[in-house]
Amino acid sequence: MKRTDPKPIGDLFDQLFKSPDIAAKIAEGGLPNSWRKVVGPIIAEYTRQVRFVGGTLYVHVTSSVIRTELMMQRDALVKAINAEAGIDIVKQVTIQ
Repeated sequence: MKRTDPKPIGDLFDQLFKSPDIAAKIAEGGLPNSWRKVVGPIIAEYTRQVRFVGGTLYVHVTSSVIRTELMMQRDALVKAINAEAGIDIVKQVTIQ
């Protein structure tokens, strides 16, 4: 059995988290927080559900006025959420 030089555990975690599959899952888990940061606390109060399925972020909003405004800004929301997540994981946003 061949021994290698010991490596700091932090370096090993950095390598693990930079893996594309792991990075995508971590970003997916943080999407509700990313949504809140991008839209702000007022709009987040009207948000009842944030789900991510197959590249689409589904957001349920209780206010029709806010829903209409968010629908007009979908492309900007995709860019902002991906920037907040640090990875291009969201392909489209569907406002319900």
